[in-house]
Formats: sequence, structure tokens, C-alpha cells
Amino acid sequence: MMSLVLLQAAAPEVAQKLQENVLPGLPAAAADGGLDYLQLALHASLPVQAVLLLLVMASLVSWVVIFRKQRVLGKASDGADRFEEHFWSGGDLSALFQEVSSGERRPDGLAAIFEAGFREFVRLRQKRGADSRTQVEGAQRAMRASLAREVDALDSNLELLANVGSISPYVGLFGTVWGIMISFHGLASMKEATIASVAPGISEALIATAMGLFAAIPAVWAYNRFATRVERISVRYEAFAEEFSSILQRQAPQDEY
Repeated sequence: MMSLVLLQAAAPEVAQKLQENVLPGLPAAAADGGLDYLQLALHASLPVQAVLLLLVMASLVSWVVIFRKQRVLGKASDGADRFEEHFWSGGDLSALFQEVSSGERRPDGLAAIFEAGFREFVRLRQKRGADSRTQVEGAQRAMRASLAREVDALDSNLELLANVGSISPYVGLFGTVWGIMISFHGLASMKEATIASVAPGISEALIATAMGLFAAIPAVWAYNRFATRVERISVRYEAFAEEFSSILQRQAPQDEY
């Protein structure tokens, strides 16, 4: 390739003829001597092109999930900060419940857990024959159910990132193996096999592996990062549910008189 570039600078007509007649399958080179990756993809076989298209789509979908999940988790963390600041400010729980439940939007995060627990606590408190233990246990069950729904919402689509990160390299490897197989199969019809005959096909095939890694690496990084953040938020929700249960246990005996 370097010799061809030097020859192009010295004798452009000779170099052009050499490239057309001797190396007809060689991918087009850029002005600086680099590979034209678009031409590599366009001149690849149909199975390799199908693999490249699949990997490009997987990469685009994973990036959409990454940006969306970044926004959702950031919103959940900020919402938990604001609610805890309001909750621990010492205000009346009934007033806070009215504020949370009367909003136009459905509460989420810690607000949803608090709303579910306090609603069940008040409902059981107004029911005849329900002692303080029954009231607190009912509130705890309601908070556990709400917590599970909130964590499941935060955890959604993470499996897609895990699948893209784990499968994409193998899909790219399949495209590479297929392209190399076609390249070597084409040597059977040639009397003299040279590296120039095999190199273009191998280059076109190897781009599938590169594309598989390009799709997999961001997906794996994002999955590990988001899974850790979801786990931290989940622990934060569970800690709040336990603390709120303790508050209800202290409040329940007082409400019986």
C-alpha cells in the first residue's frame, strides 16, 4: 500500500493502471492513505452487510437506552433528595400525604412509597378491629409492593444493554468468519494465490468484528454503571421504608386513644 501511494505521487497514470489491473479488489484508500471504511462495508458480501446493519441498529438502540436511562436515574435521585428533605423537615405527615396524593401526576420514587404506605395505614386505622400491629404490617406490605414497582421501572431496558454487550462481539465474529470463508473459497478458482487476492476480502470481513466491539463496549460500560446506580437507589428506598415503618409504629399506639 505504501509503495502504491509513492507510485501515485511519482507517476499517477501508472499507479492507476496498476491498481485497476493488478489489485482490482483492493478497497479505496483515502487521501491520506487510510482505509475507506464505507467502501469496505459497501463491497462486503451480503451476509457481512446484513451483520453490519444489525450491529449498527443494535448500537443505535443501545445509545437511545443509555441517554434515556441516564435521564430517568438522574430524575429518580434528584426526586429522592427533594422528598427526603421535605419529609425530614418535621412537617405533618397528613399534610404531606395530601400534597403528594393531590398532585396532577402520579407520585413516583420515595413519594410513591410514602403515599402507598400512609394510605394503607390510614385505611386500616379507620377500620374497626384493626390493632396497631395490623396497621403497621399493612403499611409495610403496601410499601414493599410500591418499592418493587419503582425498582422494576428503574431496572427496565437494562437487560437490552446486557444483551447487546454480550451478543454483539459474537455477531461481529460470525460476519468475520463468513467473510473470510468466502475469501478463501474464491482462491479455489485462482491459479496463483497472492496476499493481494485475499487481503481485500479479509479487510471487509474484519470490519464486522470491529463493529461488534463498537456496539458492545458502550453497552457493557453503561449496563455496569446503571445497574450499580439502580442498586444504590433501591437500597435508599428500602432504608426509607424501614424508617417510615418505625415512625408509624410509634404513631399507631397514640392513634388508638
